[in-house]
Order: sequence, then C-alpha cells, then structure tokens
Amino acid sequence: MKEENKKLFRELWYYSSLSFSIALSIVIGLGIGYWLDTRIFHTSPWLTLIFLGFGVIAGFRNIYLAIQKSRKL
Repeated sequence: MKEENKKLFRELWYYSSLSFSIALSIVIGLGIGYWLDTRIFHTSPWLTLIFLGFGVIAGFRNIYLAIQKSRKL
C-alpha cells in the first residue's frame, strides 16, 4: 500500500473515532445528569440539563483538540 493511502486511512480512522467520542461524551453527560436527578437529588430536569451541557462542552473540546492536532501535522 502506498504511504499516502496509509496516511489517508489513518486520518479517516481518527476523524471517525472523533465523532464517536463526541457522541459518547454527550451521552455520558446526559446519563450522569439523569442518574443524579432521579436517584440522588430529585431535582429533575435541572441536573440533567446541566450535565448535558457539560457533555456538549466536552464534545466541542474534543473538536478543538482535533483541530489543534491536525494543524501540527
């Protein structure tokens, strides 16, 4: 396999895993917030919304770090 094809597949794999990590960070934030709301504090829907916001922020942070990494290449 040519070296540029290997580089292309490596970049495609990285960006596809980036989308998975963004979705996962949002789902984890939503799950933690929901769990805290329903099991611990009974403040529904406030902690769910707050932790969903944290998950979205973590997703955007992953995008930012990916852009910084791609600029270094």
